[in-house]
Amino acid sequence: MRKSAAFLFTVLLAVVCFAQGDHVPAYNNLPPKPGDALPILPKDQLSGENFKFPYQVRAYQLAAKIPGVIYQLPCYCYCDRIGHNSLHSCFESTHGSHCALCMKEVFYAYEQTRLKKTPAQIRAGIIKGDWKNIDLESAARTD
Repeated sequence: MRKSAAFLFTVLLAVVCFAQGDHVPAYNNLPPKPGDALPILPKDQLSGENFKFPYQVRAYQLAAKIPGVIYQLPCYCYCDRIGHNSLHSCFESTHGSHCALCMKEVFYAYEQTRLKKTPAQIRAGIIKGDWKNIDLESAARTD
């Protein structure tokens, strides 16, 4: 009986996980309108309990450099389920500092922006999963 319950739980968990795989989380298809406020958690709040590692601070610094880009990108931690409308939303609060997925996507987006990729091209790479190869420790040391 226990094996059956454990097996059923594993199957249900797999179904839930795979069901997320084909869903592209929320993002804004167009760039923000001129004058739209795109706040990122300010520098003076990038310390303390939520920012123990250099890559956490660096992710917010880079997010602040490309707010219009990350506004147009989905976030694969599926935070759209809690009301986020793009990757940008993750960096308006401390949410991004707790989530390796959010940080990897920001490092990827910044890297691709420096390579002159458009937000649509970056979004395609994120949807494809290219951000998964980002190593947070290494990425934090790059300029």
